[in-house]
Amino acid sequence: MMQTQVIRIHAHGDSRVMQLENHTLAAPQAGEVLLRQTAIGVNFIDTYHRSGLYPLSLPSGLGVEACGVVEAIGAGVTEFKQGDRVAYAGGAVGAYASYRVMPVDKLVLVPAGVSDEIAAGTLLRGMTAQYLLKQTFPVHVGQTILFHAAAGGVGQLACQWARELGAIVIGTVGSEEKAAVARAYCDHVIDYAHFSEHVREITGGKGVSVVYDGVGADTFAGSLDSLAMRGMLVSFGNASGPVPAFEPAILAQKGSLFFTRPTLGHYTSTRAELVNTAADYFYAVRRGFVKPEIGQSYALADVAQAHQDLALRKTQGSTLLRP
Repeated sequence: MMQTQVIRIHAHGDSRVMQLENHTLAAPQAGEVLLRQTAIGVNFIDTYHRSGLYPLSLPSGLGVEACGVVEAIGAGVTEFKQGDRVAYAGGAVGAYASYRVMPVDKLVLVPAGVSDEIAAGTLLRGMTAQYLLKQTFPVHVGQTILFHAAAGGVGQLACQWARELGAIVIGTVGSEEKAAVARAYCDHVIDYAHFSEHVREITGGKGVSVVYDGVGADTFAGSLDSLAMRGMLVSFGNASGPVPAFEPAILAQKGSLFFTRPTLGHYTSTRAELVNTAADYFYAVRRGFVKPEIGQSYALADVAQAHQDLALRKTQGSTLLRP
């Protein structure tokens, strides 16, 4: 038995509902390990859980991503040992904590050459980029793609990786400051205002093969208008709110388009899928295909400020909590 600090919510709402509490952890059971968490990732999905867009059973912890050191192992655990650096991105919420007991089937080993900060702050984003670019709509040499929020956590990694895969990358941003960041790895950087018109200009009227859209409501219509015939809109997030209801016939009217709403959990549902997806991302980091940026970090007690900054799009790159 040991004490840990955790962030919990007892009601859904704004950032004020998050409370720092002390909790007692039991020893790890069979198939589990005790982690001393060294860094915790903050993601948009955490704000959805907190607000109730994706409702949780209350009271609840928050957070789905962290890196830590194995402190103790439960019965039957052979894949990891005490002292191993491991990370996770997904599974049950509750990452906002100084110590945590985790099932081993949700953990991946962090290889040498990948820091705790990179593992904690970018594994979720990195695996998201991996499944989007290599599984949902596999990107090939010469294709032109549009990626929204190109200076954000997922956007930075995915746009760099897409360039490495040979794509021509158009990225949208919301400010000149973020445009300056995105120009380092996008072929074209455009503002959200009238972005579909800019896409048509860049592509000579053809449109793009795929739009990766984590913004949601504000960009949905323009994303459809940016696609080439038989192009795909990959709607993987709701930063501005959920996509509005639409008639499927609009996909035919705009060029026999495809629409999908994927989630990371469905692309890492088996142990092999999880390990392989994480390993591919870590390989990309170690080879320099992607250069992750940790933009800002906050103390665990300052989680409300982290959520506020994320919601207001004041952050750049990935955001960490420090236990």
